[in-house]
Formats: sequence, C-alpha cells, structure tokens
Amino acid sequence: VQLQASGGGLVQAGGSLRLSCAASGVVFVGYIMGWFRQAPGKEREFVAQIMWYGGETVYADSVKGRFTISRDNAKNTMYLQMNGLKLEDTAVYYCGIKPVSTGRYDYWGQGTLVTVSS
Repeated sequence: VQLQASGGGLVQAGGSLRLSCAASGVVFVGYIMGWFRQAPGKEREFVAQIMWYGGETVYADSVKGRFTISRDNAKNTMYLQMNGLKLEDTAVYYCGIKPVSTGRYDYWGQGTLVTVSS
C-alpha cells in the first residue's frame, strides 16, 4: 500500500486549500481513510475520516463546518477541502488507511505541510 499526500502550502488566515491523498495497492475489502495532523511540538491528532465504500464521515470538533473530506473511488484518491483556515491549523497533514480487519491506521503517507499566516 502506498499513499501520496499533496496540496499543502502557505495560505493566509481565512483562506482555503485542498489536500489530496492518492492511494495505490489497496486490496482490503473494507477500509477507512483519514487525515491527521501534527503541529510543531505537539502530538499527531485526528482531523477527519471517511468510510471508503459507504462514505460515512467523522470530523474532529476543531474542524467541523470548515473542512470537508471526500473521496473519488475511480481515482482512489481522498481529499480534504479546508476553508476558513486558522493559524492553529498550521501542521503537517498525513493521510492514512485503517483496514476494517485491523481497526487501526496501519498505513501512512509522507505528509504535506500546511502553513497558515496572519
């Protein structure tokens, strides 16, 4: 399994970015894909996740109403549309896969840096 995250960059507070996570080699019957982030000096935290085949989504309270997670089954790609970005959203964003069979995030992409400036 390989995950390739992209789309990070520098944006002003209040702006928008869209992250992408392209997956390859995924052979699981059921799985969840998610976004996590890690700010400098902090632990990695959950941002959002989506059930690949059903489309059910879950968001962290800190991003509800501002971020939208989605996926394109044909392209095996997951997205995170981030609107209304705040300074505290600055972090390296990672995408991961959680097979239903294991119930944990076993596979991770390399991360993409999002920097929100004032």
